[in-house]
Amino acid sequence: MKITRKGALPINDGFRMQAEFDRHEGTIMIYPTRPGSWGKDRSGALASFGMIFYEILKREDLYLLVPNNPLYYAEAKEFTDLIARKICTDCGGRLDHAMNLIKIDTDDSWARDVAPIFVSGKDGSKRGVNFGFNAWGGEFDGLYASWDKDNAVPEKFCDFCGYEYYDAEPFILEGGSVHTDGDGTLMVTESCLLSKGRNPSLSKEQIEEKLKTYLGAEKVLWLPRGIYNDETNEHVDNVCAFTKPGEVVLAWTDNKNDPQYELSKASYDYLMGKTDAKGRKIKIRKLPIPDVPVLINEDNLANYVFEDGEDERSVGERLAASYVNYYYINGALLVPQFGGANKESDKRALDILKDIHPDREVVGIPATDILLGGGNIHCITQQIPE
Repeated sequence: MKITRKGALPINDGFRMQAEFDRHEGTIMIYPTRPGSWGKDRSGALASFGMIFYEILKREDLYLLVPNNPLYYAEAKEFTDLIARKICTDCGGRLDHAMNLIKIDTDDSWARDVAPIFVSGKDGSKRGVNFGFNAWGGEFDGLYASWDKDNAVPEKFCDFCGYEYYDAEPFILEGGSVHTDGDGTLMVTESCLLSKGRNPSLSKEQIEEKLKTYLGAEKVLWLPRGIYNDETNEHVDNVCAFTKPGEVVLAWTDNKNDPQYELSKASYDYLMGKTDAKGRKIKIRKLPIPDVPVLINEDNLANYVFEDGEDERSVGERLAASYVNYYYINGALLVPQFGGANKESDKRALDILKDIHPDREVVGIPATDILLGGGNIHCITQQIPE
């Protein structure tokens, strides 16, 4: 393991990835501009991003990466200034948290997968981890042809903010492909981490050792599958999440004719037979997927502008809609809402998550326009632990 900027330090130095539900210093996001994800008309995506900016800034700092382009930077500055003023008006005072606009070029807006994953020491100090990124599969099944800008984000962000970081390249890992309870247990999916587009030269055991080395995990749980038609090779953050040590929510459907049923059941059966790093049996709460599948329609398709080599969409394509792709912030939980025919399932998801988190505000965010980009709330956010 290499640590930049201060020379070599011991590999087993006690640093560990904290749980997302622990306190944050702030959240990293990326201003949406890619037309193959957010469309010629980005107003729907910007509205949803703006709601997320608002909820985060009320509670913690926001680090927003913006293209080094005068027009986009001016647009982002005006947009976030409006949100900051709204917070001041709504809260009857000044903005207590920092809105940091950082000029770093990216290929898209999936901060979860391209920003550094942070690990913390026992003294509270933080370091980033720079994993390799290859657009979810590289030349084998990657989703766009060029990803150099995204791959450079961890190093540039840590340098800008003054964080030390471990350099894990060329090991490929996206932030959405791992979840931790912060107590030694890491959760992943076999369908993603063992896919041919990630680290094909490494065995499952070697991949697990990398995870333990860089993220401080003691035990790795390998769920077999994720969400149906998830183009990330089924990231874990769309199917299962820790709500506290020893407890998870799992995306679910009782409809045996839905292709998601067998995928969720495989993960349920797996988890029922496992314990975590501390020997606890895992409590599973089912979080049903939307009752009505979310599909690409003709208007959606007409709005996209795809680049050469970019994965394209088609009318009738089922999107990987899941309520598990929520995001913890200080004192709250941001939960996708899909509206339309899914109003009842939206409310059901909020009610389940409120019951699990009585000490947090559970906030529904209209998220179909984020889903049209290829992910959801968790996919566009990355926490920096306090």
